[in-house]
Amino acid sequence: MPVPENSGGPRIVDTVLRNLLAYGVAVAALLALAGGDPHLHRAVPAVYDARTDEIVGTWRCVEGTEVVFRADGSATVTDLDGQERDWDHGWRLSGTGTWKLLGREPAGWNYGQHVRLHLSAPTGSGARGGTPPPPVPQAAPARYAWTFELRRDRRQTLELYFFYGDPGARSAYVLEKDA
Repeated sequence: MPVPENSGGPRIVDTVLRNLLAYGVAVAALLALAGGDPHLHRAVPAVYDARTDEIVGTWRCVEGTEVVFRADGSATVTDLDGQERDWDHGWRLSGTGTWKLLGREPAGWNYGQHVRLHLSAPTGSGARGGTPPPPVPQAAPARYAWTFELRRDRRQTLELYFFYGDPGARSAYVLEKDA
């Protein structure tokens, strides 16, 4: 059946489709500018070749932080800060738990392998020194899990790290393995 000449028919459909395309492009651009993909922020080369024996051992960071990863999957944590926004609360945890080297499953902020550490039995908590107290102090959690990103330094030595602070101005909390 022919479309009457003054009904608009195909012209209206064409206009609607063009508008939808324009809106789609605008939404995609806004998502990209607003950080819609967390993997776009300060990407580092992904590590896919880490081995369990590279993780096993004692790892240290600032102010007495120590994490001991054992070959049997157990771990001991001493004064480890919370990651991401939990870092702002100022607490530090110590205790025992378990760990696992993750393959390619989604975890953390970057692609590649990650180490997941579950602290199931905190034996103590404390406050980070040298920083102003948080505006609303929050008690340390009864259990906690960290997701460590992996990267290699210039010498190809493995480093474990997680991000802390505001996602718009993140900093890295880097643990280095004892020699």
